[in-house]
Amino acid sequence: MIEVPLTWQLAKLGLSIGMVLGLGVIAVRASPRIAGLLAGYPLGTALALFFIGLELSPEFATQSAVHTLAGFTATMALGAGYLVTGRRSGIKGVLYGVVGGLIAWLGVSSVLAQFNFTRVSGTLVTLCAIAVFSWLFRRIPDTRIPASRTFSWPALAARAGLATLIIFIITRLAHWLPPEWAGTLAAFPITMLPFLLILHLNSGHQPVATVIKHYPMGLGSLLSYTLCVSLTYSTLGLLWGTLLGFATATLWLLGWMQFTAWYQRRGT
Repeated sequence: MIEVPLTWQLAKLGLSIGMVLGLGVIAVRASPRIAGLLAGYPLGTALALFFIGLELSPEFATQSAVHTLAGFTATMALGAGYLVTGRRSGIKGVLYGVVGGLIAWLGVSSVLAQFNFTRVSGTLVTLCAIAVFSWLFRRIPDTRIPASRTFSWPALAARAGLATLIIFIITRLAHWLPPEWAGTLAAFPITMLPFLLILHLNSGHQPVATVIKHYPMGLGSLLSYTLCVSLTYSTLGLLWGTLLGFATATLWLLGWMQFTAWYQRRGT
């Protein structure tokens, strides 16, 4: 197994904590609908693919990214599993939700890992899944988080710590796994899952359901990012490929938010 320098490990730690905390501050000040869209922003996946490329090779990360495109289907399955099994309040609801979500994620991931996806087929699989899960979630009511139940800094720090731990586990497992599974792991909801856990403990199941409802439509930015880096890692390198991926994801997210705002105004 390749030995990872300490400086890379420290960089992974600092970037993971900083990016998750930054997005967490924004998300808790927004509505659950916006938080659901932001949960699809490529923070965890970007860090996982970047450090997979740094620790192994850009070519391995490129192959993994192709399978990440289809792996987002398993992420939506995790949300559905959490939604169905985590209906209780408190720690019991969180535990049931995590178990149900992980079972759904592992089941779908095991199926996806059997296929040799291309950029086109991987994207099409997830686009179909977005349509299916958006339809299944359409009747979930939107619930706002009460102002008195916003997160504390310790809760945000716990979320960042859990997300960082997941990133370390995924990038370490990538040293033993083929690109099919490494890419599927990179699609794991690294930042969304800790967000759901803390939101559930603080505000109950209904705001969690709202975030999960809007998560599939927020995946467009993740798809845009992953498709971009799968094309640029081998040609432009990890740094420029990552920056271009973030630019592509941000443009998609801003465009989608403008479109949904216009559509809502048109319907009133």
